[in-house]
Amino acid sequence: MDSLSQLTLGAAVTVAVMGKRVPLWQSALVGAIAGTLPDLDVFIDHGDAIRNMTLHRTESHALIWLTLVAPLLAWLIAGATRSRSHWRGWCLAIWLALITHPLLDLTTVYGTQLGLPFTDFPYAIGSMYIIDPLYTLPLLIALGVALWRRDGVGLRWNQAGLLISTLYLGWSMVVQGVATQHIDRDLTDQSIKPQQVLVTPTAFNTLVWRTVIMTPDRYGEAYWSLLSPDRALEIHWHPRHPQLFDAFKGDWYAERVAWFSHGFYAMRQQGEETLISDLRMGEAPNYTFTFNLGSAHVPEPAPEREPSVRPSLAQAWHKLRERL
Repeated sequence: MDSLSQLTLGAAVTVAVMGKRVPLWQSALVGAIAGTLPDLDVFIDHGDAIRNMTLHRTESHALIWLTLVAPLLAWLIAGATRSRSHWRGWCLAIWLALITHPLLDLTTVYGTQLGLPFTDFPYAIGSMYIIDPLYTLPLLIALGVALWRRDGVGLRWNQAGLLISTLYLGWSMVVQGVATQHIDRDLTDQSIKPQQVLVTPTAFNTLVWRTVIMTPDRYGEAYWSLLSPDRALEIHWHPRHPQLFDAFKGDWYAERVAWFSHGFYAMRQQGEETLISDLRMGEAPNYTFTFNLGSAHVPEPAPEREPSVRPSLAQAWHKLRERL
């Protein structure tokens, strides 16, 4: 999820745990920092764009490492705030602020390797868009009230914000399941037998869902709206060019993108160079992650990420209104 959501969640969780044992501004500040810490791995340069993409959300998001580091951070914070008597409370608060970060990231489609060091599988539920105001605003408003009032009523507001935002995550998973059922039925009605299907929300909402339908030689994109659930899917098909992958079999970069995207990738030729796109993020023809692998004869030693064209906020809202 976006940094504001993670920061606010960390602050709200820490305030809820620490209550009135320490000043609310203090626990909110500590929680905001702890909730942001895992994403500092974005500043690590691993040498190329594909490594930078697939090694984000790795050790810094692993539940076991965050659990092990939480007591040390709590001890440092308790000392810095002269509240050593509340060390156990800080332990729980910091641990929750840290682990809720990857658990929230898990709801997006990107992929979070929270099982390290036991498995590097990039887990992803894909029920939440990376930015969703309906998740963040209840947390932000309730936390603001708690910091303003600094009393029991404010703490109850903070708890209510956490409850509402968590219920919204549950709602997103329920609607994802409903959308998947409708889409699967529609594909059956159209006599389409896909290899795999991805269903994930469009920008800023959980009402309009994008689906990616994979077949051996092409992929389709379609949109389903909760407000018009029985409307037939209008699928737009695009070539995958699977033959281009044959020349890159055994190439670490191509294999890495195919693995990280869970098979939701496509390739295309650009002059003598081959591009590979992760189809899960963005939409045709502009995907968030597209990489230049070079040519089959001269592979790119350090593949670069191709620039992606992002729609303006006005264009995004216009698309959302149409699809609703």
